[in-house]
Amino acid sequence: MYYIENICTDPRYNLALEEYVYSLLSTYKEKFMLLWRNSPSIIVGRFQNTAAEVNEPFVRENNLHVIRRITGGGAVYHDLGNLNYTFAVPNDSDNPFDFQKHSQPIVDVLQNLGVYAEFNSRNDLAINGLKFSGNAQHMDKKRLLHHGTLLFNSDLEKLSLALKVSEDKFQSKAAKSVKSRVTNILQWLPRPMSIEAFKDAILRQMDKKEGFKPYFLSQDDRKNIERLIEEKYSTWNWNWGRSPEFTEKKSRRFNAGKVEACFNIKDGVITGCRFFGDFFGDENLNIFEGHLLHCLYEEKALRKRLASIDTEKYFASIPKEELVSFICG
Repeated sequence: MYYIENICTDPRYNLALEEYVYSLLSTYKEKFMLLWRNSPSIIVGRFQNTAAEVNEPFVRENNLHVIRRITGGGAVYHDLGNLNYTFAVPNDSDNPFDFQKHSQPIVDVLQNLGVYAEFNSRNDLAINGLKFSGNAQHMDKKRLLHHGTLLFNSDLEKLSLALKVSEDKFQSKAAKSVKSRVTNILQWLPRPMSIEAFKDAILRQMDKKEGFKPYFLSQDDRKNIERLIEEKYSTWNWNWGRSPEFTEKKSRRFNAGKVEACFNIKDGVITGCRFFGDFFGDENLNIFEGHLLHCLYEEKALRKRLASIDTEKYFASIPKEELVSFICG
C-alpha cells in the first residue's frame, strides 16, 4: 500500500488530491492511503443541493469553505479537530458499497487504544451509540475511493450550527439534536492523546496490516492536482451549482438515504428534472435524469419509462419498486 504524507489543510487541495490519487489506480493497480485535515469547512455530498444543506449566514460570518466532493452521502463539517482518512483501492465489484469492510481498520485502531467502536448503520461508526465517523464512496468497475471523517476533538457547537438539519432526519431541528447524536473520540480514550498521536496510531496499524511504501508526488502530479483545484474545486459551479426553478417537488427518506425529486412540467410533459439527496450511486445521475425527459408526468407513462432502467446503479440500496412508487406517486 502506498502512503502519501499530506500536511495541507486547504480543503480544495485535499479533495483534488483524493480525486487525483483515485485516478492513479489506472496506472499503478495499487492501494493508496491518505490521512488529512481541513481548515474549518463544509464538505457537501456529490448529489446534494448545497444551498439546502448549509447555514449560509453562518458560513459567511465564519469564512467557511464550502466544497463538494465526488462521493455521495450527506454534508459534513470539518475543522482541525477532525481527521479524515482515504483509501483508494482496486474495486471488488462483487460487493459494491461495502462500507464496513473499508472502515474496519479504524474500528481496530480504536479497540487497540481501549475504545469500543462499532459499525452501526449504512455508513457510520459509533461509540456507545454516538456517531463519530461518517463514510462515503465513489467507484467505477475497476476503482474504489472510500473515505471517512473522524471526529477526534472537533468543535461540536460549530458543527451543529454550520449544517441545516432536515426535519425528517431528526425530531427537532435544534442544534442540541445534532450534538446529542455525535461525539468526539478524545473523550472516550482511557488516556489523553493528541490528534497527531492518534494519526500515528492509525499509520502503525495500517503499516502492520498492509505494509506501507511512500509515494512522493512528482512535479507532474502536482500540476495535475493544481489543475483540478483551479478547474473544479475552486469553482462556484462545482461547489454550489445553480439549481433551476421547478414546478413540482417531492422528497422521501429511504433506508439508504433521502431523495428529493424536482420536475419542470409543461403541457403535462417533463421538460427538466433533477435529483438531490444524501444517497449513493455509481453511475452518472445525469443519465438517469435524461431517461425521464419528454415523458408524460403521469404514473402509467413514468412506470413504462422506468421499467427497463436499473435504478440501483444510480440510487444504491434503494429497491426499484420503492423508488418508482416515489417518482410516480
